[in-house]
Amino acid sequence: MRHVLAVGAHPDDIELGCAGSLAAHRSVGDKVTMLVLTDGHNGPGQTSLRHPEQQRAAAVLDAELIWTGLPDCALVPDSALVRVIENAIRATDADIVYVHAPDDSHQDHRAACAATMSAARMTSRLLHYRSPSTTVFNATVFVDIGEHLETKLAALACHASQIEGSMMVDPVVVEAAARYFGALARVSHAEAFASTRFVWDLRPAGRWSHLPAKRAAPQAVPPPRTAKVR
Repeated sequence: MRHVLAVGAHPDDIELGCAGSLAAHRSVGDKVTMLVLTDGHNGPGQTSLRHPEQQRAAAVLDAELIWTGLPDCALVPDSALVRVIENAIRATDADIVYVHAPDDSHQDHRAACAATMSAARMTSRLLHYRSPSTTVFNATVFVDIGEHLETKLAALACHASQIEGSMMVDPVVVEAAARYFGALARVSHAEAFASTRFVWDLRPAGRWSHLPAKRAAPQAVPPPRTAKVR
């Protein structure tokens, strides 16, 4: 079982970037936690609904939710934010971390990425997802979400207060992006990621670990036999 932590600056960021992959993780028994850093109060719609909407979205994805409620549009990648994310990584025992891509026009997204890269510096799988405000994105890893696209759309639909009338969260646009990345990955629908690190663990399925496998103790070798010369 893998332990997955998805980090998002605002409510609905994670769903846009990697909800299909999180659903795929859950389908094989991985533990999934969503860390939402801000309360999203500067976004559109009725901001008092942000927290319950995020809770419903996490329930759709069968994921745990960590809600920090930091001020929206004021994230700073300082030691305090790094500590918040480090604590989440430690509490969840995360061995896979998803977060925003570094090149993004939204300052909160950039701050969340920078702080996560510091907090996850010892994590062997760190993947960056694309947001509508991402400016430069070179995908290197793809996850087949053909069986999980509807779950992704259902999770996004939970954020009704801020997606109504938003072209960025239009289900048609979201599905089109999944089709585009699916074409690149040679599957029907995919989510795409850029990787800071991605260690491909080829051991049999089970608990993935960033620690090296233990080597078997060496067997004692008997001394060579010496023939007697008469």
